[in-house]
Amino acid sequence: MKKRVLTGVTTTGIPHLGNYVGAIRPAIAAAANPDAESFLFLADYHGIIKCHDPEVIHASTQAVAATWLACGLDPERTTFYRQSDIPEVPELNWILTCITAKGLMNRAHAYKAAVQANLDAGQTDQDHGVEMGLYSYPILMSADILMFNAHEVPVGRDQIQHVEMTRDIAQRFNHRFKELFVLPEAKVDDNVELLVGLDGRKMSKSYGNTIPLFESEKKLQKAVNKIITNLKEPGEPKSPDESPLFDIYKAFATPAETAEFTQMLADGLAWGEAKKLLGAKLNAELAPKRERFHELTARPAQIEDILQAGAAKARKQARELLDQVRDAVGIRALR
Repeated sequence: MKKRVLTGVTTTGIPHLGNYVGAIRPAIAAAANPDAESFLFLADYHGIIKCHDPEVIHASTQAVAATWLACGLDPERTTFYRQSDIPEVPELNWILTCITAKGLMNRAHAYKAAVQANLDAGQTDQDHGVEMGLYSYPILMSADILMFNAHEVPVGRDQIQHVEMTRDIAQRFNHRFKELFVLPEAKVDDNVELLVGLDGRKMSKSYGNTIPLFESEKKLQKAVNKIITNLKEPGEPKSPDESPLFDIYKAFATPAETAEFTQMLADGLAWGEAKKLLGAKLNAELAPKRERFHELTARPAQIEDILQAGAAKARKQARELLDQVRDAVGIRALR
């Protein structure tokens, strides 16, 4: 069996340039590996843990799906599906919940952070405002991963604990019932680019410093023009570390182009001209993807057809494993 790599994308926002550089572009490139089998899902059940606005969840699901497809995801090579279209996942989630130690969930980072926030605020109830979605989140993530017996799960460092918990849960099931689950490995790529935002911090919607991915060329340039710079005049030498503009340019340029841009700054390139060059560089890569994105979002039924085809492919594999899981725990037909 080929190595299986599984990634989930939470449907709580609209992808921006940082998402493209840090997650979308490298994941699509990795999916082209003929020695690996790639699974990518829209984590809408995870989305409703954090977001209780149904219109945001719905709009984000469409935007995230269209973004990945527009950026080159090949649904023929990657099993691309919506989490909520795989009923086997919540069923497996319940079975795993029944064997997961409460103490394991007590140690989850997100839950501990919520408890600490309550204690810091002087709440007498340390679980004030904590809902079961947040508390049980790691078990649902375990079901996502184990449902397809993924070997590798690309994650950020803040998600390593959840993959370790998945291993613990899988080991407990394998020991108590039957060895059905692969023990997944967290894959953290230290070379993944974390794109800086307009203010020099990590690009994040929570900081309000993002650059839109599929806005018009004019709006894209307008966002680029907001990147902070210093007060050096045209003709004064400038270095790459004086503005986040350089790091963004580097993420979209070849080494030779980056070297040329560095020299132009050293030769006194005006910040305004540098921003025009960056805007043109971004638009050159994003324009065809932007056109495809708008084509897809104008025909949501086309996106739905792709997701349903992916779900059919995913469910065939999920059903086979879940039947074995049900049999292992004693849920069987009477004969």
